[in-house]
Amino acid sequence: MPVRSVPGTASVAAAQDGKLFAPSAERNIDPLCDLLADIAPETGSALEIASGTGQHVVAYARRLPGLIWQPTEVDAARRASIDAYVAEAGLDNLRPAAELDATAPGWAATVGPVDFIILSNLLHLITEEDAKTLIREAARALASAGRIAIYGPFMRAGELTSEGDQRFHASLTDHDPQIGYKDDFDTIDWLLEAGLDLAEVIEMPANNLALVAQKPDF
Repeated sequence: MPVRSVPGTASVAAAQDGKLFAPSAERNIDPLCDLLADIAPETGSALEIASGTGQHVVAYARRLPGLIWQPTEVDAARRASIDAYVAEAGLDNLRPAAELDATAPGWAATVGPVDFIILSNLLHLITEEDAKTLIREAARALASAGRIAIYGPFMRAGELTSEGDQRFHASLTDHDPQIGYKDDFDTIDWLLEAGLDLAEVIEMPANNLALVAQKPDF
């Protein structure tokens, strides 16, 4: 997954003592932590795909201390930010960032098996083919009965259901026609095609969705 440029409204981050700070990430930390407390296993291994600045994974590790958290990120500057947050937090269940291109075929063989995977606010920033590859590899990386949660903005049955979503999607596709909002039903189909069972579809604040899928318990 090359580090794609996106419109300025899509991601705002400012350097702060070696860390990057995204106001949008800060705003959704509490809802995401509440979500994970409801759907994630209490113990085991957890992988965050595209950890970004590192703000989320530190909060996850604090809220779910029984999981060993592995942040990942393709971008070196963001990995440095994640590591700064990790060092500051000093949590025993939080590892330094690992380099991972989650849209590259084959990465599951180097990562899995893991009990839980979380991906937030990425699918609309990558192409459809990249999204399908990411989901296939994530499914392979999951342990038996492991779960994945995909959070972010989606089209609903092919429709953009708010003016804000319409504007944001248009800004993304104007910048790069290959990216933009993915359809919720299409994404569910990709999860099923990857061999996962749909567990829950959860409405989240700001018109976001969380799609939760589980690997069969073999």
